[in-house]
Amino acid sequence: MAVSPVEVELKLLVEAIYHRYSYDFRDYSGASLKRRVLLSLRHIGCESVGALQRRILDDPQAFMELLQYLTIPVTEMFRDPGYYRALREHVVPVLRTYPSLKIWVAGCSTGEEVYSLAILLHEEGLLERSMLYATDINPRSLERAREGIFDMRHVRAYTLNYQQAGGTASFADYYTAAYDSVLLDRSLRSRVTFADHSLATDSVFSETHLISCRNVLIYFNKGLQNRALGLFHESLCRRGFLGLGSKETVEFSASAERFEPFVKPERIFRKL
Repeated sequence: MAVSPVEVELKLLVEAIYHRYSYDFRDYSGASLKRRVLLSLRHIGCESVGALQRRILDDPQAFMELLQYLTIPVTEMFRDPGYYRALREHVVPVLRTYPSLKIWVAGCSTGEEVYSLAILLHEEGLLERSMLYATDINPRSLERAREGIFDMRHVRAYTLNYQQAGGTASFADYYTAAYDSVLLDRSLRSRVTFADHSLATDSVFSETHLISCRNVLIYFNKGLQNRALGLFHESLCRRGFLGLGSKETVEFSASAERFEPFVKPERIFRKL
């Protein structure tokens, strides 16, 4: 089957990005990548993908604008509350048995998930002996995550999610409202280390007890999914836990025999 001119231009674009900026999107899902690149054209002021390639090669700022489209964050605090309830009820009792904990949130975007985990750990008395590593490839998203500032418009939805996730206090206890934003409590941020890390090109950096990587693998092709799951298996300690998004699984992957379902409906797996 003949490849369309746009698809050829997309392949050239991701190769150019890799060689010019060392960001590797070559094994991302083609349909998702195409949709995001085409969406970016008008904003960046390019009429075609080929023109976009020429623009980003000469203009690092244009590439940074494109990166915001290639890594569009779709997240919220306590997203899919059942996942956090399952962590609280089934995973936390095991985590209590460790004197100290390391937790990796891979693809943390703007920080909502890592702060949700920090709140859960605080309520379970585990935050003070935990270190959370929050990683992403988008420097702007990481900076927003470090700030811990979120739009007030989302607080009602976050509060409902928190309650459905089994929250034991008032969600309002964890933030200070100012103007149209909320600032999360600094004690939550004190246990988090934010860092740049690519699941496409980087290696394992720490042994962890729990990895939460939700709604990231769906944007990878099969080969890159296998690479990421291999990294997670390597990073986890013996019998460590892996949490994925609602449409993701280790089943049918190269790592299928390395994990077992732990809370299958909520996509929580355990290293064998």
